[in-house]
Amino acid sequence: MTSRRAAIGLVAFGLPAMVVSARSAAALDYPTRPVRFVVGYPPGGATDILARLIGQRLSEKLGQQFVVENKPGAGNNIGTEAVVNAEPDGYTVLLINPANYINASLYANLKFDFVRDIAPVASFNRVPNVMTVNKDVPAKNVAEFIAYVKANPGKVNMASSGNGTSVHLSGEMFMAMTGTKMQHVPYRGAAPAITDMLGGQVQVIFDNMPSIIQHIRAGSLRALGVTTTERSPQLPDVQAIAETVGGYEASALFGMGAPKNTPNDIIAKLNSEINAVLAEPEMKKRLVELGGEPLIQSPQAFGAQIGAETEKWKKVVEFAGLKVE
Repeated sequence: MTSRRAAIGLVAFGLPAMVVSARSAAALDYPTRPVRFVVGYPPGGATDILARLIGQRLSEKLGQQFVVENKPGAGNNIGTEAVVNAEPDGYTVLLINPANYINASLYANLKFDFVRDIAPVASFNRVPNVMTVNKDVPAKNVAEFIAYVKANPGKVNMASSGNGTSVHLSGEMFMAMTGTKMQHVPYRGAAPAITDMLGGQVQVIFDNMPSIIQHIRAGSLRALGVTTTERSPQLPDVQAIAETVGGYEASALFGMGAPKNTPNDIIAKLNSEINAVLAEPEMKKRLVELGGEPLIQSPQAFGAQIGAETEKWKKVVEFAGLKVE
C-alpha cells in the first residue's frame, strides 16, 4: 500500500513538470503548420507592406508560411476582433498598428478590450508622421506656422486620411498643445488628401511618411516637422515638432500581437525570431526606407508601450470630442 501511495505521489508530483515539458516541446517545434497573419486593412497599404515584409522572413526562417490575411473594415476592428476570437495557439497573429490604440477610446461599442484581449509579441518599428504644408503657406518652420494659424483664424484647412486616423489625431494633438484652431477636412485615404494639398484646397497635413515623402523630396510640398521626438534619418534637415512644442510625440508604433492566453513559450519564440529578423542589415535598411528604425525589445516592453499609446490617444480623442457609435 505504501509503495502504491508513493508511486501515486510521484506521478502527481511529476505532472506539472510533464505539462511544462510538453509545452516547451510544442514551442520548440512551433510552427508545425502555416500561421495566419491578420492585417485589418486592404492589400497595398503601409500596414500590409510591413506585414508581408516581416512575414516573408519568418516563413523562410521557421519553415512554415506566415500567410497575410487581409480583413479590412470598421477602421481595423474587424481584423482585430478575428484575432481576439481565434484559438490562442500561436497560429493566428495580428499586425498591431496605431488604429488599435486609437479605437480603444474612439469606438463606443467595441466587442473587445484591445489591451486586455491581445497579448504583445514583438514590436517592429516606429514611423513618424510628417507635418507638411503646401507651397502657398509662408511658414518655413513650426514656430512660424503656429503664428500663421493664430493670425488667420478659421482660414487654415487641415487634411487627413479619415476621421479618427493617426493622421487626423496627430493634427488634433498639435492643436491641443499649441492653442491653435484649424478646420479638419477628412478624406477617404491619403492619396486624395495629397491631391488637394498640391492643388491648394487644404493647407496642412500630418501624413504618414511613406505616402508623402516623395512629394517633399520633389519640392512640391514643404515639410515643417516630424512627429517623433527625434529627427528622422529620412529627413535629417526637418526638425522634430517637439523641438518647438515640448512633449509632442505622435509616431506610429507597429508590431505583432496574439490572442490572450497564447502560451508564453510560443510568444517568447516568436519574439526571439522577430528580433533576429529586425537585426538583419537588409531588413534594417528596408524598414528605414519605410520611415522607421527597427524596434528590438521584449514582449513586456512592447506591452508597456501599447498601454502608453492607448492612454495618450485617449486624451486626444477626448479633447477633440470624437466618438464612433
